[in-house]
Amino acid sequence: MLNISKNTKLSKAKTAKNDEFYTQYYDIEKEIQAYLEFNPDVFKDKTVLLPCDDPEWSNFTRYFAQNFTHLGLKKLISTSFAPKNKSDITYQATLFEENSPIYDKTKSIQQGKIFTLTKDNNADGVIDLDDLEWAYLAGDGDFRSDEIKALRDEADIIVTNPPFSLFREFLAWIVEAEKEFVVIANKNCITYKEVFPLIKENKLWSGRTEWSGGMWFKTVDETDVDKVIDGVNMKNVSSIWITNLDHGRRHEPLQLMTMADNLKFNKKLDGKNAYVEYDNYKAIEVPFTNAIPSDYKGVMGVPISFLDKYNPEQFEILGATESEGRGFSNGLWKPMSKISQPLLSGSKVYKRIFIKHISV
Repeated sequence: MLNISKNTKLSKAKTAKNDEFYTQYYDIEKEIQAYLEFNPDVFKDKTVLLPCDDPEWSNFTRYFAQNFTHLGLKKLISTSFAPKNKSDITYQATLFEENSPIYDKTKSIQQGKIFTLTKDNNADGVIDLDDLEWAYLAGDGDFRSDEIKALRDEADIIVTNPPFSLFREFLAWIVEAEKEFVVIANKNCITYKEVFPLIKENKLWSGRTEWSGGMWFKTVDETDVDKVIDGVNMKNVSSIWITNLDHGRRHEPLQLMTMADNLKFNKKLDGKNAYVEYDNYKAIEVPFTNAIPSDYKGVMGVPISFLDKYNPEQFEILGATESEGRGFSNGLWKPMSKISQPLLSGSKVYKRIFIKHISV
């Protein structure tokens, strides 16, 4: 059994890849709570898998283990990646591992670990972090391995913060298995050809946490620190949650003004490009989400941050730039990769999503 207390001193890598960030407990708790508010039974009798994780110090593991009974989980599985696969790190096993009867110095470096929770193993009357059991994986814990794929297939819901450099592969790995998921991603993923079609087809959407301000993560890279909070090195990353679990905010209608009222009262608009039709698209430019006119019936190009407020009952998504979506050109909708960027007075406009009101 694994016993992790608040005072446990955990080893840290001296250096790591830039895309390895550790999510704060509060951010996980806030995000998951939104799904529970929409559907209190969303995790009931479910097996949750936390791959691409470092369970010894992971707040994902901590949150789901501590809330095992509250969530009504059937089983929790958390896996780690072998230290030998993390570039340029100096690895030292944690005390809990070294003191375990199954500790193996070679396996500790070359093999991943698996942590499972199903019951009250220490008979203290609660199922929590102290009841986690662990073992070495047969392999290195790579999510693409057959061993981790088998765990994926066993799971109902996958939750994690995967390495951003592997995000495309990781999302495809989830989609292939048709699993429910809640994961953290770089904001720019929205226009990836692997992501945007899923958004357009209403198979994936933004999580509950607002996009503005990015997210703060603990970083083990001492050369890339934005702020030190309570002695912990923190990094702000342009990150968002994406999911296929429903939550209440995505059904809240966006409150809008008419085009005339926006031009008169919206202080963000400078009047230069707002509502101007693109040179090469049958659509108008809307530079800010809060400037979407309530009374315009045609196609509008809006920033990708629109997806933070997107209500599928209010708007239809038609296409996007920098993706394999579709754009309107010469009277026809064509793959975006086959036509040029939107132009305003000859200048390119990047990262736009094309939408229209479902009804006006």
